[in-house]
Amino acid sequence: MGEAETGTMIGRAGSADDTVPLVSRRAVITLVVLVSVLGASAMLRLLVGGEGLALPEMRAIWELRLERLASGVIVGASLGIAGVLLQALLRNPLASPDLLGLASGAGLGVMVSFGLGAIAGTVGSALLGTTGPAIAGSLGALAIVYALSQHRGFVDPVPLILVGVIVSIIASAATLLIQNLLPDRGLSAGRWMLGSLRDGTPGWQLWGVGALTLVSAAWSVRLGPAMDASALSDDEAIGVGVRLGLLRAILFVLAGLLTAGSVVLAGPIGFVGLVCPHLVRLMAGPAHRPLVIGSAIAGAALVVLADALVKAIEVPTGRLPIGVLTTVVGGPVFIVLLRREMVGGRS
Repeated sequence: MGEAETGTMIGRAGSADDTVPLVSRRAVITLVVLVSVLGASAMLRLLVGGEGLALPEMRAIWELRLERLASGVIVGASLGIAGVLLQALLRNPLASPDLLGLASGAGLGVMVSFGLGAIAGTVGSALLGTTGPAIAGSLGALAIVYALSQHRGFVDPVPLILVGVIVSIIASAATLLIQNLLPDRGLSAGRWMLGSLRDGTPGWQLWGVGALTLVSAAWSVRLGPAMDASALSDDEAIGVGVRLGLLRAILFVLAGLLTAGSVVLAGPIGFVGLVCPHLVRLMAGPAHRPLVIGSAIAGAALVVLADALVKAIEVPTGRLPIGVLTTVVGGPVFIVLLRREMVGGRS
C-alpha cells in the first residue's frame, strides 16, 4: 500500500481529528507515568549486575549493560505493539502474539537449525545459527496462518484464531520431537526456548530489529484512527472509508514482523504482548494512537525490569530466563485484569 493510499484510509477514518484532540489528557498522564516507570527500570538495570547496586566502572561492562538494556527495550516494545495490532485485528483485547503460533514457529526453526547442526557438526551449527531459522520459522507460521484464514480477500478473525492455535500446537509438538532426537536432548537450545536476553548480541541485529520496531511503531500510530474505526461493525467501518481487508492484512504482517524480530533477539517471551496493551487500555482509554505508544513503553519497561530481576536473583543452576519471570508475574496480573473486566461488564 502506498503512502497516499495509507493517508487516504486514515484520513477518512479519522475525519474528526480537527475537532477532537489527538491525545486526551488521561492518555498524556498515562504516557508520562509509563515513561517514568521505564526510566526507573532502565536505571535499575544499569545498577544491577555486580555485587550490590552500583554503576559499572569499566567501559566494557557499561557497553554490555547498555547493549542488554537496548535489547530489552526493543524486545518489549515490539511485543507490546504487536499485541495492540493483533487485538485490533481480532477485535479482542485478550489476543496476543503467542496466539497465532509465531513464537512456536520461530522455536521450531531454531530447533531444526540445531538438528541440522548436530548432523553437520560444529561447523554446520556455526553456519546455521539462530537468526535466520527464527525469522524463517516465524514468517513461515505467519504465511500458513494468513493463507488458511483468508476468505474472499479478507482475513477472517475467527478462522485466524483457530488456525493460529492449531499451527502453534503442531509447531510445539515438532519442536519437542526434534529436541528429543538431538544428542544432548536439546539442552543447548533449552534456555533460548524459554526466552532470555543475551550478552554480546551482534550490533547488526540490534540495529536491524530496532529500525524495524521504530518504523512499525510509526506506521501503527499513523493507522490509529483506522483501527479506531475498525472496532465498529464491518459495515460501519467500511462506511467511514476504512478498507478492512487491506487494514487487516497490514496489521497482520506488521504484528508478524515485530514478533519475529523480538524472537530473534530474545526467543519467545510470553504475556508481554497480552498484558501490556490491556493494562494501557484500562489506564489511557481505547484510542489506538496512545495505546500503541503506551504499550510500546509498557512492554519495554516490563522486559527491562524482568531482566534486572534476572540479574539480581541467583539460583544454583544459573540465571532464570526472562520468559519464566514474565509468565510468573504476567499470569496473575492478567487474571486480575480479566476478572476486573468481567466484573465491570456485569455491573
